[in-house]
Amino acid sequence: QVQLVESGGGLVQSGGSLRLSCLASDVTLNNYAMGWFRQAPGKEREFVGSISRYIGSTFYSNSVKGRFTISRDNAKNTVSLQMSSLKPEDTAVYYCAANGRGIGLSNADAYDYWGQGTQVTVSS
Repeated sequence: QVQLVESGGGLVQSGGSLRLSCLASDVTLNNYAMGWFRQAPGKEREFVGSISRYIGSTFYSNSVKGRFTISRDNAKNTVSLQMSSLKPEDTAVYYCAANGRGIGLSNADAYDYWGQGTQVTVSS
């Protein structure tokens, strides 16, 4: 059974950095486009960014562009989200997700598998 497990969340001050990781089991992540989403209390799940399968092209939402970076380590079967210059409005539960078709990457409904989420809290 495919499992995605996020790690690396925590509490950080505004302006700080965190690195989230998503480890996959029973699936080769390079065959999937991967996305990161987040959900703050009382808000809908929001697209953060994605990395395409094979080529590894990245795409980010305007709210995180220039501050967040997604990368893939095929040898470790992991995808990471490096977050810098964090703001209080980045506070949310962050999820990684896998998309086997490689299209619709900003749409949560296009993803096949999801992790359980990891909490990121940015204090002001």
